[in-house]
Amino acid sequence: MSERVESLPLPIVRETRRSALGELIGKEDWLAIWIGLGLVLAAIGLVAAGSSIRWLAIAPQKWHTVAEAAAQLREHATQYLALFAVWTLLFGLGVRALGFRVAEFLGSFTALDVVALLLYVLGQWDQAARYNLEPPLVALVLGLLVSNTVGVPKWAGAGLRVEFYIKVGIVLLGAGVPLALIAWAGPVAIVQAGIVSLVTFGVIYYTAVRLGLDRRFAATLGTGGAVCGVSGAIATAGAVGARKEHTSVAISIVILWAIATIFLLPLLAKNLGLSTGVAGAWIGTSEFADAAGLAAAQAYAGYAGHVAGIDGSPDAAVQAFTLMKVIGRDVWIGIWAFVLAIVATTRWERTAVTTRPDAGDIWRRFPKFVLGFLVASVIVTIAASGYSYADYRKVVQPTLVAPLQVLRVWAFIFTFLSIGLTTRFRDLIRGGARPFVAFSAGVAVNLVLGYVLSTQVFGDFWTRLGQ
Repeated sequence: MSERVESLPLPIVRETRRSALGELIGKEDWLAIWIGLGLVLAAIGLVAAGSSIRWLAIAPQKWHTVAEAAAQLREHATQYLALFAVWTLLFGLGVRALGFRVAEFLGSFTALDVVALLLYVLGQWDQAARYNLEPPLVALVLGLLVSNTVGVPKWAGAGLRVEFYIKVGIVLLGAGVPLALIAWAGPVAIVQAGIVSLVTFGVIYYTAVRLGLDRRFAATLGTGGAVCGVSGAIATAGAVGARKEHTSVAISIVILWAIATIFLLPLLAKNLGLSTGVAGAWIGTSEFADAAGLAAAQAYAGYAGHVAGIDGSPDAAVQAFTLMKVIGRDVWIGIWAFVLAIVATTRWERTAVTTRPDAGDIWRRFPKFVLGFLVASVIVTIAASGYSYADYRKVVQPTLVAPLQVLRVWAFIFTFLSIGLTTRFRDLIRGGARPFVAFSAGVAVNLVLGYVLSTQVFGDFWTRLGQ
């Protein structure tokens, strides 16, 4: 590859290098990887030096009275301020590279961090599980209430970077998912996700076409429900040449159903008494967005040890979801967009697609943050390879993995609060009934098929994940 580049005229070589550099420091996926892996490497370095990142990765502890909660905040105020400073620096550099004004980000993110802290504290109330006051769900509901009543000023959008926060959170999540677990569960996740994705896409696409919708619109809706939610819809819309208004409608419907299933899936799984691993797999199979699915999985993880009949460890819900959604479904986004681009070019009206796809489209549309997740898993696995299982539980878990999990929770709360604050119901309800009906048909099939695969076909496998 380097020989090909060097053989080009010098101006083209320079432009190619500038383009590659711009991709690595100016794209959201790569910025999320650098932030996430930077935190992982810093944590490993501190452990190797006999210290830990625990002091910085501060989180509220269980409390019973408001006085106890207030005392905690006063005692650890310096740590909370230090963590705020680190988040502000890292995310501030990121949003600046993305083209936003730092001053607007600072004002918005400061408010976001303060509210996130209060919600995190609320989630540690000893009665929180009884009232389902999980921080992600409360953050989402609060954000929706604010956005759909008083509203959010336009400038605040610089600090409400949903995709940026969730991608950093997913990279950090990789630190808590050992490589051995991915190797063990990955094939099952890919098979289960493949079955559901193909069936869901087929149902949505067929229903949409029968209802008279354009094939490109139908493909955009289908991919949004089958593969990777909003990202899948956007990638496919661009690949097949869908109209801009069709893309907007597809995104709105995906978000609407993603929000609905945040509450629906944990409630159904709880009433059915599913173990955390099985519930996480069902959520990963049936949710339509990474952030929404993680909110649902986090909520269900909170039931473990607090709700009678819910077996398995809290981590199993999040791990199973991640294996199903990130490893099982998200990795296919580039390939789906590439294949559908070929179909649109060769079988549908060719005038709608001006350029033929090439193999590079797969890489360009591939969700790069997935690579960050995998690399984080590899790095932590290697760092822990010299420890026995007992020493891993005694040393690595509390000094390395647990603090990174705390940072992950912070990133997720930022995400869920941002989702609520940037979602307006009046913007979601548009485009007419036909697209909604077509997508909803896929939702119904997705939920049922995902449940059967998670509880019956692969039920034993996902149950063992939680043990």
